[in-house]
Amino acid sequence: MYVAGVAWGLIMIGARPAARIGLALLWPLGPLAFVLTIAILLAAALIAYPVLGAAALIAAGLGWRVSGL
Repeated sequence: MYVAGVAWGLIMIGARPAARIGLALLWPLGPLAFVLTIAILLAAALIAYPVLGAAALIAAGLGWRVSGL
């Protein structure tokens, strides 16, 4: 799927070769940016809503305890 996306981008983009190569190299940053954005939003929610933060900490603690790590 990744290779198909890169190939499609390289073929269909109307840019110079340097921009095409840049697109191919930066393509993996899209999913990483998504995960980072969601993590930042969750961290902000934990600060903005302390009850949610406390519930998340309790859930994480219980999950850790049950997993036996």
